[in-house]
Amino acid sequence: MPSLTSADWSAVWLTFKLATVSTVILLLVGTPIAWWLARTRSQWKGVVGAVVALPLVLPPTVIGFYLLVAMGPEGPVGRLTEALGIGLLPFSFAGLVVGSVIYSLPFVVQPVHNAFEAIGRRPLEVAATLRAGPWDSFFAVALPLARPGFVTATILGFAHTVGEFGVVLMIGGNIPDSTRVVSVAIYDHVEALEYAEAHWLSAGMLVFSFLVLLALYGRGRQAGGGLG
Repeated sequence: MPSLTSADWSAVWLTFKLATVSTVILLLVGTPIAWWLARTRSQWKGVVGAVVALPLVLPPTVIGFYLLVAMGPEGPVGRLTEALGIGLLPFSFAGLVVGSVIYSLPFVVQPVHNAFEAIGRRPLEVAATLRAGPWDSFFAVALPLARPGFVTATILGFAHTVGEFGVVLMIGGNIPDSTRVVSVAIYDHVEALEYAEAHWLSAGMLVFSFLVLLALYGRGRQAGGGLG
């Protein structure tokens, strides 16, 4: 029975590395966005919310295409990275991370946003009466109370990055040990009619996805219903 090759294991490791790095950046980027969306009364709230949610409705190939153009030699991001001495991001691991962060952003922002909104203003007002500053209220009150939202966001952001295909193929291509992730490796095996190898990787993704959903539904039931 065929088993995973060294190239397949390399794709598994690269996928895990990409999902881990992207999830950390997503939490760092998504938390202030979610906090602003939960607290602001700005007229731009709807626009910012729509921009963050765009990856939910756009085809991944569309996102990948525009990111490829923007990060290319003639794009604004590409010119900036070349001016900074970083070089071009497409077809590199750094490019995959940028694409993954943008593509998975709503899966992190929305659970954290919901958690911040569920807190309400009362705990923060109480903290203010105890002379807690804005930063103290955020780190000592808001973040601990929003912990369930952060757990859900971490799980969803990691899992969604693991399952990416269209965006990573457009931005990263298919370079072994550099940009070839599991979803692309499965596509390769199917094209080469290597169905047994494709089954091994696909079954792993199936089990992983089931465990993610099981964890989310288990948390939702403990919390009294819902996924978050």
